[in-house]
Amino acid sequence: MKAKGHIIQKVLPESIAGELGLEPGDAVLRINGQEIVDIFDYQYLVQDDYIEVAVLTKDGEECILEIEKEPGEDLGLEFENGLMDEYRSCHNKCIFCFIDQMPKGMRETLYFKDDDSRLSFLQGNYVTLTNMSEHDIERIIRYRLEPINISFQTTNPELRCMMLHNRFAGEALKKADRLFEAGIEMNGQIVLCKGINDGEQLERSISDLAKYLPHLTSVSVVPVGLSAFRDGLYPLEPFTKEDAEAVIDLIEGWQSRIMAGHGVHFVHASDEWYLLAGRDLPEAERYDGYLQLENGVGMLRLLRDEFQDALDRERERLFRQSGKDREKQAGESVYGERLESDGERAVQEELAAGRISLATGKLAFSTIREMADQVMALYPHLHIHVYEIINRFFGEKITVSGLLTGQDIMEQLQGKELGERLLLPINMLRSGTDVFLDDVTVKEVEKTLQVRVDIVKSSGYDLLSRMLGRDGIYGTGED
Repeated sequence: MKAKGHIIQKVLPESIAGELGLEPGDAVLRINGQEIVDIFDYQYLVQDDYIEVAVLTKDGEECILEIEKEPGEDLGLEFENGLMDEYRSCHNKCIFCFIDQMPKGMRETLYFKDDDSRLSFLQGNYVTLTNMSEHDIERIIRYRLEPINISFQTTNPELRCMMLHNRFAGEALKKADRLFEAGIEMNGQIVLCKGINDGEQLERSISDLAKYLPHLTSVSVVPVGLSAFRDGLYPLEPFTKEDAEAVIDLIEGWQSRIMAGHGVHFVHASDEWYLLAGRDLPEAERYDGYLQLENGVGMLRLLRDEFQDALDRERERLFRQSGKDREKQAGESVYGERLESDGERAVQEELAAGRISLATGKLAFSTIREMADQVMALYPHLHIHVYEIINRFFGEKITVSGLLTGQDIMEQLQGKELGERLLLPINMLRSGTDVFLDDVTVKEVEKTLQVRVDIVKSSGYDLLSRMLGRDGIYGTGED
């Protein structure tokens, strides 16, 4: 690709590139005489109001296009490879790596380990810094590629070398110093392994990382995921309820100290710790704006709060439609009151009736079941069956819905009461597709289970809408 430039996949209509006659199959070679390594070089070089673009047409003709435009105006090109370069693979052999714990026979792309700072900026991936050159650091600073998400694991250099099985892993921590000095926004992650980087080592790591405030805006602490395929790998143990309580106590102690000095909570325990410890999730304010939802930090709290807001709106809507004309009062005594009259019951029956089902992982099961119970209390004619899917593919210790497979869903729901629709969360599917981790498709699930599948977005608003058979009427600011 580099020898022939970067192949254009799409030319946006009514764009500068379209007006110049560029077509899919043409290739961009250089801008202002400079070779383009990747998308960041490209985006940086096209910012000027006058640029010269060297193009190789699909007919083999090379030409120079002189372009005058508004500063920052885009050319309207999309390329075959969104990164415009090869992805960089990880050279570490981390003792906790989940990819090493995957069974054989899955699609090849699932075994690719990336450690690419560019994907950290584009997609939110976490990088270890070990694969980052001085040139990469300089480009991050020059192009302001932020935030950069960093897998710290520990700030103890010797321990980090052991955990990543890379003798340069400790030295790589100094690259975070460079990013901090340049004011680059960062987020951090610590994958906690029992008896290795927890306890005093976790205390040390949080203390060290707090020195990067305010540019290191958050640090998540997540428990290591242990699949059933760990033969020959480093021996790791699952955390217990008592372990989870100790982790939460340590983190919440640091939250109080850092909040007093910086006005943020900074370090956050993922939802799994609270569920394992049997403790209530923190209130929304403790998550500092939900900076690490993709790491499972605050996901259930946000889901609950959005769902409750949507449900309150639905109750208000029912009161209006049933002709209730009374002053609304705060509290469950009003919103939780059952509608009594025949007219009100008729409204309920018309708005929601029938049988549906919902499947999720062990982690979110109790939360989803509570939500379903609330909806059925409001709509007695609607029956919602909530099913907990055990992860037999990766092992029962994996409890998140995002790692459930199509085959587990089909096997465990076969013969169950599914009703007219089966709701599944969108994080079960590969991004932008209808394919599960094991390459089973949504259509295959529908055919096997003989039920229509509705995919629910990662939102409490969309969850209620789908339960009621509607198309996303909540979360838009409208009553």
